[in-house]
Amino acid sequence: MENFAVIDLGSNSCRMTITQIQEDGSYTVTHRLKEMVRLSANENATDKPTLQPDAIDRTIAALKSFAAVYETLPNLTIKAVATAATRKASNQKKFLKRVKSEVGLDIEVIPGTTEAYYDYLGVVNTLPTTNCVMVDTGGGSCELVLITNGQAKELISLPIGAVSLSEKFGLNDQVSASQLFQTMTFVDKIFNSVWWLRNGLNLPLVCLGGSNRTLAKINRRQCNILNFEDIHGYRLRDNAIYDTFNTVIAQDAAGRAAIPGLAKDRADIIVGGMVPAISLMRFLDSDRMIFSQNGLREGILFEHLTNLAEQNAKVSE
Repeated sequence: MENFAVIDLGSNSCRMTITQIQEDGSYTVTHRLKEMVRLSANENATDKPTLQPDAIDRTIAALKSFAAVYETLPNLTIKAVATAATRKASNQKKFLKRVKSEVGLDIEVIPGTTEAYYDYLGVVNTLPTTNCVMVDTGGGSCELVLITNGQAKELISLPIGAVSLSEKFGLNDQVSASQLFQTMTFVDKIFNSVWWLRNGLNLPLVCLGGSNRTLAKINRRQCNILNFEDIHGYRLRDNAIYDTFNTVIAQDAAGRAAIPGLAKDRADIIVGGMVPAISLMRFLDSDRMIFSQNGLREGILFEHLTNLAEQNAKVSE
């Protein structure tokens, strides 16, 4: 039996999943932990932004709280990865060195394309996704995958996310028509630069990331669906999605925090977080979204399970 811990350090949140894997390959998720660390908060707007001291302190505290959980477990394997915020940071090496020194954790900074591929593995192994466009909107980046006949045909990571867009266009509180127009125009131009994206015309979107999942949670609360946070495989048509987005952008931060299904700690970044998927839906003339609870961490787990199966097969030969 192995305890396999996956830590995902993003721009907005830090998450950990621990899975107990048996000798026969069966597995059970035993822990799901999340801390909102806002690692990319108040980065200077340059090609090489700098992680700020307060954000680093929050992240170190979160990682220590995770360590207190996994250090008690036997036969432990840890895979810790960092994405957009750490990937872009000018003080990346200093930050990772401090994590190693204070937490004893080695974090791998993965490329955006690797992040997108892990997202794909998490989705394709848990949802019937044959032909679609997958979009994972994080705090500092947006991963897109064109899935054709169940395979990742094209994939890319774009530098747009909930925190970065909210800070760039001032979307944290009341949003004006001008701010929203500028944001969506900016995102549309980025999508236009992705040559293969039009090959996803009319395909459904499979949506990952906290901001995208919030669309589903708000709708499920409005419909009084029990266990509204269980959104894996949930489907929404375009009209319901646009109505929900309209409800969100009509409110200031305090009003958004009061919307059932919308976590209060996302109220100041939720508009920026929803814009990429909403814009992509219009860009591709898609009529529905399918929501996935599984993404990067689950993708890493499936990769690990595949490797274990291959090792066991070699031993038995």
